[in-house]
Amino acid sequence: MLDVRRLHLLRDLSHLGTIAAVADAHSCTASAVSQQLAALQRTAGVRLLEPRGRGVTLTTAGEALVEHAEVLLGALEAADATLAAARSGVTGRLRVGAFPSAVRTLLPDALAALGRDHPGLDLQVVELDPVDVPAALRDHRLDVALVHDYDLAPAAPDPATESVALLDEEVYLAHTGDRGSFDADWIVGSPGTLCHAVALRLCRDAGVAPRIRHYADDFTAVLALVAAGQGVAVVPRLGVEHRPGNVRLQTLPIRRRTRIAFRRGARSHPAIAACIAVLRNGTP
Repeated sequence: MLDVRRLHLLRDLSHLGTIAAVADAHSCTASAVSQQLAALQRTAGVRLLEPRGRGVTLTTAGEALVEHAEVLLGALEAADATLAAARSGVTGRLRVGAFPSAVRTLLPDALAALGRDHPGLDLQVVELDPVDVPAALRDHRLDVALVHDYDLAPAAPDPATESVALLDEEVYLAHTGDRGSFDADWIVGSPGTLCHAVALRLCRDAGVAPRIRHYADDFTAVLALVAAGQGVAVVPRLGVEHRPGNVRLQTLPIRRRTRIAFRRGARSHPAIAACIAVLRNGTP
């Protein structure tokens, strides 16, 4: 019989890439992870891993087993949700992740409603970029999270997570002239963030090599830099609530899409279902 904990390690290796990263995620040693994966391989009776350079990679059988592991782990989440629903009340710890503009605009009213309607919930908010959410959900560092992508740069699906739509919003080019231009100095998000990638993609599609002048991830700071004549920037509707008077907004032909993400199988968990409900009910 395959061990679920070992399957979990194999699944995480497929996402994280190295045994050291898996060990770090599970707060154990790399040697312990290697031993558990070796035991899983013996039980499976086929080679699941093969050497590659100084590390390992999954074989075809290993990749196939990961697909089954995703289904199994999702079923276990669903079972846990069923048991939680059988217990009385919406209680326990709920860790909510969100990107900065959502923390500022979407979460406060939702958290107040959750606290009022379900006083047994212990709520915790973690601010992070959407690119970091799948790993945080897989590792149980988060229970539910607000994520976004752009129709220009859709996020790749993650088999360990599911999501429901929350908000579709306009995206603007913020500038101070009569009309914004991609052929200008730019203020973009930090490298590795989705906002950074979208700005570069817009410039590339326009045939322009962006002149990046500043890096900033908070849209209030971004707009302050635009107002100071430091460049142009891409800003979604949720990010323009404190727009300086001299900053103009030029609508771009793209949309930003916000979704509520959670581990596969966990949607019916009472705390997660309550969080989804208040977010969807309170979003214009």
